[in-house]
Amino acid sequence: MKQKLGNVALAAFLVIAVTLTARAADDLKTEAERAINRFKEVDPGLQTFFDKSAGYAVFPSVGKGGLIIGGERGKGLVYEKGKPAGEAILTEASIGAQVGGEVFSEIIFFETPDMLQEFKRGKFMVDAQLNGVVAAEGAEQHARFEHGVAVFVLPKKGLMGQASVGGQKFQFIPLSQ
Repeated sequence: MKQKLGNVALAAFLVIAVTLTARAADDLKTEAERAINRFKEVDPGLQTFFDKSAGYAVFPSVGKGGLIIGGERGKGLVYEKGKPAGEAILTEASIGAQVGGEVFSEIIFFETPDMLQEFKRGKFMVDAQLNGVVAAEGAEQHARFEHGVAVFVLPKKGLMGQASVGGQKFQFIPLSQ
C-alpha cells in the first residue's frame, strides 16, 4: 500500500513538474492561436481539417508524466465555426509500463456537429485505442476521422515511454458572452 501511495505521489509530482516547465501562457486564446499556427507550419495540409470539421479543441500545452501510474492535464479552447465557444480541461489517469514526462500540444477535430455537442455536454472521452497522429508535413494525408474525431499531437519537450491503459476525459466550460 505504501508503494502504491508513493507511486501516485511520484506520478503527481511528475505531472506538476512537467506542466510547470511549460512556457507560461500570456493568455489561453493567444496560446491556442500560437499552437494552431505551429500545427499549420508543421503540416500545412491540416487546413483541410480546420475547414471541414464542425469544430475543434486546441490544447496548447498538455503536461504528462508517469512512473507506472501516470497522468496528464491541459487547458484549451474549443472552437465552433472558427470562433472560441468555450474552454476545456483535459485530464487523464493511466496505469501500466510508463516512465518519463513530456509536454505537447493537441488538437481534436470533430467531424460532425453531434460529436462537437457530445464533447460540450461532457459525454466525450478519447480512449486508449484512439491514437493521436504526430503532426508532420503530409501527416494529414493519412489521417482519418475515427469514431467522429481526428486527433493530432505536436511534441514540445520531454520524453515519455509507455505501454499503459488510460483515457483522456474532458470538461467543457462555455465562454460567457
